[in-house]
Amino acid sequence: MTIEKCINEFDVDDVIFEEGSTGRELFVVLDGQVDIAKINGGNKTVIVSLGKGEFFGEMAVIDGSSRSATAIAAAPHTRVMRINHARFVYLVSQQPAFALMIMDALSKRLRASNAVVYRAAANP
Repeated sequence: MTIEKCINEFDVDDVIFEEGSTGRELFVVLDGQVDIAKINGGNKTVIVSLGKGEFFGEMAVIDGSSRSATAIAAAPHTRVMRINHARFVYLVSQQPAFALMIMDALSKRLRASNAVVYRAAANP
């Protein structure tokens, strides 16, 4: 598969994937911005905004679980590269720096999530 077939372009408010959907792909932002959000009815709560070089969808590509949030393009001409499960496993096995980058990001995201939970618990 050529790299061009793995790149998709989205406009503002285009949904890349929805919470609860299945997927075995990780996405890397090449240009633009992607909001990772929780949507409840008509309310959208942005968890994080990601820009060039950042990635999302790593939990589903690692464990095969359903998507935990919705990914929405937040800038015109947002381009993302899809990395399917097989390619992800290959990269992790062949490029230790790639695996360490993923682990580092997961650790930072978990710490940030824990901080939010601890603050909420401390201030009921």
